[in-house]
Amino acid sequence: MEVINTSGRRKTSVARIYMTAGQGNITINGKDIKAYFPNEVLQTIVNQPFQTLEAIGKYDVTANLKGGGVSGQAEALRLAIAKALVVENAETKSALRKEGFVTRDPRMVERKKFGKRKARRSFQFSKR
Repeated sequence: MEVINTSGRRKTSVARIYMTAGQGNITINGKDIKAYFPNEVLQTIVNQPFQTLEAIGKYDVTANLKGGGVSGQAEALRLAIAKALVVENAETKSALRKEGFVTRDPRMVERKKFGKRKARRSFQFSKR
């Protein structure tokens, strides 16, 4: 298996990964996954595509993450890993799509408008 290069996005986070056959090491921005995502929930989110296909420990992933917060970065990485697994074996796409890992989540933060307090919230109305 050669190196598979894919990317995933979520909110303002971008994940670019390089996946090869290996022992299951995940390196993010030069750090181990346990150092980069100390929260167990975020580590589980990243490993969900491997758990679905029962392929934990079969691939090494080197990732570059940029932008956004930790949850957006974890979900962007999950999408990139799922896309790489589909490139490696196209028959796995239906199992990953059933879990919702292949679909990019398009929700973004709505911009603030002038004359408003937030994106849609108006300033408090005072009658007197």
